[in-house]
Amino acid sequence: MLIREELEGREKQFLSPFAALSANSRGRKKKEEESPYRTGYQRDRDRIIHCKSFRRLKHKTQVFISPVEDHYRTRLTHTLEVSQIARTIARALFLNEDLAEAIALAHDLGHTPFGHAGEYVLDEILSTNYGRNFLHNEQSVRVVEHLEREGEGLNLSWEVIDGIRNHTPDDPQPATLEGQIVRLADRFAYLRHDIEDSISAGVLTKDHLPNKHMAVLGNNILNRLVGSLIETSRNQNYIRLEPEVEKAMDGLYDFMYKNVYTNPVAKAEEAKVPEMIRLLFRHYHYDESFQNGIKPQDQLQHTIDFIAGMTDRYAINKFTTLFVPGEWRTAG
Repeated sequence: MLIREELEGREKQFLSPFAALSANSRGRKKKEEESPYRTGYQRDRDRIIHCKSFRRLKHKTQVFISPVEDHYRTRLTHTLEVSQIARTIARALFLNEDLAEAIALAHDLGHTPFGHAGEYVLDEILSTNYGRNFLHNEQSVRVVEHLEREGEGLNLSWEVIDGIRNHTPDDPQPATLEGQIVRLADRFAYLRHDIEDSISAGVLTKDHLPNKHMAVLGNNILNRLVGSLIETSRNQNYIRLEPEVEKAMDGLYDFMYKNVYTNPVAKAEEAKVPEMIRLLFRHYHYDESFQNGIKPQDQLQHTIDFIAGMTDRYAINKFTTLFVPGEWRTAG
């Protein structure tokens, strides 16, 4: 018997009846030979870790743009924290840890430079001028389906794609419990680490945190959220928090939105992002050399993919090269 078949047998034997089993996957868009040593979801996880878009997350903003200090979160460290939280929950509920991990690792691959500030301005450009929208979760799907491997895509399992597409609160619920775990693990991770980073940055102090919600969540916010989800969802065909914990989490998010995510001090550098993205977008969209060989009907998407794929550092360097005058140096 192949090792993969033994692993699939263990899933069936030991995981919850509500788990998404590798052997029961809806499969991939392109049929391919199975790995002899890994389940399908393990293979998905490995493809994501080794792809270029995953590596670029290290230089994409989480909350604070291009921080000089080493210890603030980036989009990559956020992703790793989401993955750890999702795996912990999936294991405790006897759900498919590999599937949860794969979804978590890929959920932000389509994020723009400069975090949500970049996403908002790219969406504004498209909605104002082209009658379409930009959503980072849909771009994440595009990355893994069409952009990676020189346009071949990663050919991930249907369940992973579904979890990536539906990981934000505005989306429909993911089809699997593992996808639903990632959706909440994402929020758990950014609430906890954004508070920590904001305190380190001097934007908040612990005394600023709302007493009403902290009385429910306690000093260890992450432990309280994860524990509540596990206890409420154990042996159930749903993923939920206790109502009072969910209410406190939502209240804490509202506090963070008002005091950090839209804080003029924390977000001072974001005021420079819209014009930078607009100028870069306009330049590349109308640049004949950049669009050389691209069909006219595909040029807009080509520009979107290029801008969205930039890291903060790459965008700043390109902007500087294109729009900031250099020093004149006499030849010789």
